Amino acid sequence: MSQINIRNKKLLPSKKERHKLFGSSDPGPRTKPIEKEQMVDLQNSKQDFLFNIDTVGISNVKHPIRIPSQLTPEIQTTIGTFTFGSSITQDSKGTNMSRFTQQLDEYHQEGFAIDLTTLKKFTKELAARLKQKDAEVEVNFPWFFERKGPASDLAGMNHADAFMKVSYHQETGHDIEVGLTATITTLCPCSKEISEYSAHNQRGNVSMSVKLTEDFNDQETDWKAALLEAAESNASARIHPVLKRPDEKMVTEQAYENPRFVEDVVRLVAADLYEYDFVESFKVTCRNEESIHLHDAIASLSYDKNDEGN
Repeated sequence: MSQINIRNKKLLPSKKERHKLFGSSDPGPRTKPIEKEQMVDLQNSKQDFLFNIDTVGISNVKHPIRIPSQLTPEIQTTIGTFTFGSSITQDSKGTNMSRFTQQLDEYHQEGFAIDLTTLKKFTKELAARLKQKDAEVEVNFPWFFERKGPASDLAGMNHADAFMKVSYHQETGHDIEVGLTATITTLCPCSKEISEYSAHNQRGNVSMSVKLTEDFNDQETDWKAALLEAAESNASARIHPVLKRPDEKMVTEQAYENPRFVEDVVRLVAADLYEYDFVESFKVTCRNEESIHLHDAIASLSYDKNDEGN
């Protein structure tokens, strides 16, 4: 005959009583207005507040976005991390934070495609909504692209971290900055030179920050693909999500034939960026995660075409 265990059930106070037990109290008297038109608007108050503010806004705003791409997949949905801002003058106490996310949601309802034409329109409208002369938006996002094995042709998805920053001022127009961090393989030239049998290699990250010319059209040229090519084509070898043995043989032999220091990488990438007509200025950084050291190797350089001849 089976035994039946009878458990004494704990008798709990009601949920309202439990909340009171842990510090909740009954609502007090309500004396302030509940209609927006009757509420005090501190942010829009005007007097001498001592200084102008360069930028005020909100950051770390995560939101779904659509990314157009000239590589497969041509349209993808990903997560963008936004920063919004504008300046305010000395006689203004603050900005209206809700207007940033209000405009973001309006664009989302229309299908927020992250391209430069859209972001230019976004910043100009945002400045008008904030009743300021300027506004800026920056969005960081992972960008995915298909990569096939060099021998097997088997495909998988790689990704790079990208950003777009568009600033608008009603007197000077738009400034556009974009960037990409791509992952590469590098093989040490010194190790190849001194070793009898092999050479150590490492995984590296190439980060590029680029100011685009005012007339750049991202409907014609995909800046993401262009920056990716500048990084990968100057590495020892490209990174692949799927590698069969014939692929691995080709990739490792290619790396051995193209040894690169971090100094080599930033100079070679810079040369490609310099030759892009749509690039006005740039900064390139390479960081290698050394395979036989505990430290990383780093190099960076900056160049502004506007300084030439000065």
